[in-house]
Amino acid sequence: MSTPSPAAPMIPAVVAPHRWRALAALVVSLLVVVLDNTVLNVALKTIQDDLGATQSELIWAINSYSLVFAALLFTWGVLGDRYGRRKILIIGLVLFAAASLLSAFAQTPMQLIIARGLMGIGGASVLPVTLSIITVIFPPAERGKAIGIWAAAVGGAVALGPLLGGFLLEHFWWGSVFLINIPIIAIGIGGILANVPESRNPHPGRLDPLGLVLSVIGLLALVYGIQEAGWSEPVTYAWIAFGVAVLAGFLFWESRTDHPSMDLSLFSIRSFSVPLAATSLTFAALSGSLIFLAFYYQVVRGWSPLQSGALTVPFAIGQLLSAPRSGKMVARFGARRVIPFGLVLASVAMFMFTRLDLTTPVWLLVLIPFVFGFGMGNVVAPSTTRMTLATPPQRSGAGSAVQNTVRQVGATLGVAVISSVVATKYSGSMSSALEGSPLPADLQAKASDSVGATYEVAARIQASGNATPDQADLLRAAGDAAFIPAFHVAAYMGLALLVIALVIILVWLPAQAEAVAWKAGGTSAPLPGQPGAAPAGEATADPYATGGDLDAAHQVHLVAEDPDHLSHVEDAPLEHPLPEPGSGRS
Repeated sequence: MSTPSPAAPMIPAVVAPHRWRALAALVVSLLVVVLDNTVLNVALKTIQDDLGATQSELIWAINSYSLVFAALLFTWGVLGDRYGRRKILIIGLVLFAAASLLSAFAQTPMQLIIARGLMGIGGASVLPVTLSIITVIFPPAERGKAIGIWAAAVGGAVALGPLLGGFLLEHFWWGSVFLINIPIIAIGIGGILANVPESRNPHPGRLDPLGLVLSVIGLLALVYGIQEAGWSEPVTYAWIAFGVAVLAGFLFWESRTDHPSMDLSLFSIRSFSVPLAATSLTFAALSGSLIFLAFYYQVVRGWSPLQSGALTVPFAIGQLLSAPRSGKMVARFGARRVIPFGLVLASVAMFMFTRLDLTTPVWLLVLIPFVFGFGMGNVVAPSTTRMTLATPPQRSGAGSAVQNTVRQVGATLGVAVISSVVATKYSGSMSSALEGSPLPADLQAKASDSVGATYEVAARIQASGNATPDQADLLRAAGDAAFIPAFHVAAYMGLALLVIALVIILVWLPAQAEAVAWKAGGTSAPLPGQPGAAPAGEATADPYATGGDLDAAHQVHLVAEDPDHLSHVEDAPLEHPLPEPGSGRS
């Protein structure tokens, strides 16, 4: 049996007659992971009250999941390529369900942080493996639509999570937001077993344990430095410098080893690296700034968790309307217009968040998330299509792991940086407001931690009789006055990230999509008819294993982003034609 030629990288490796039913099962599996990452947002205030968690502990409950998730995406992608993507997906879902059970019954903030990290171990298998399976089972002409549905599911889950979480918190205790994962996972596994064919890379890469260790240590040190220490303390910059140094060592190792978990050759392909940079910045802006909306809704405005969750539904509606249709928009206008259009809409929405105050009307709180979601749908779906097209099906697990890892790291850093700045500003404002007040020093420190803590202190001193209702209301008003400007800072930081993403797309995104054969080490086998290629009719050498001598940048095909043309990648011309034999050109 012949090994697939790099000249035809888009031919699916598995014939899947029930691929649309398989897609439904994959979406259910994806839904539970993305949903859980957002359902926590609406439960933050309840968890803070019930477990006595500080603002920092709440952020770690979010980031412990994200850090483990990001670090293990590489490993799960390689395991899927080697042992079977369906098998690895099921194993990951089972682990995710077990860790969800532990999270539901956590008794302390630290127990919750650890359980969330364990959830990240299982969840890391789902996002890259579902995308790689889609890449394999769908032919090129249908892949854009399938990825659009996949992206819409991601967007829908982002908003469905808070709505579902709000409903559960209205009727049950906070642990129910994690228990709900178990029946959803059971449905997903049943659908996978019935409809998803097994697939694997016939030439899988090796695991990269040193790269895994370096990436985990580097990310933890960097995020700890940003999130935990004060910006005026030297130890903050020592941790950040240590994290950056370890991550630099990780990148150096990945560029030298013959079995990297992160194939750096992908970043030389602009159709991959440019959309990835833009989507990573977009997710950083979204995750870092909008995390404070739950506190704005539930604490400052006094709405219930269900009402708070309901206000995220317009975000989902915007994504569900735009993401599946973005493929047709790209075919008509091109990605260089559609993606910037989406970023402009998201930027407008983020700017509108900087205008929020204590009396912002509800209709505006419905409109802003809708505009943001509609913009996101026109960014994520076409960007993901571009990146997936640049990755051959045989390495789809590793390729999707790279894009999801970088995007997840971007979201984690966005949460860490923006939350740290917001916490510093809020704490400074409250410390100034409480200076000279009769409130004991320990309560002043607690009230300065977050707006949720401020309201908790106000309720405590009122209930104990140490303050009149009017005095407690003055403390709450001081918390509101400190929170709104801090939230605006978060929105402005998110806006800056979106503007940077827009500039990157406008300046560097290629006008046409690039399809490329790539492999570990950044090289690939010769195309048929070139020196070193196997004669017609004979099995070719492994085009995805180390040892080829042609750089991936010389294997780029320009293809029209049109379903009628994606199936003819093998006929598309090379952007950088290979040198003629004996020409001496490199």
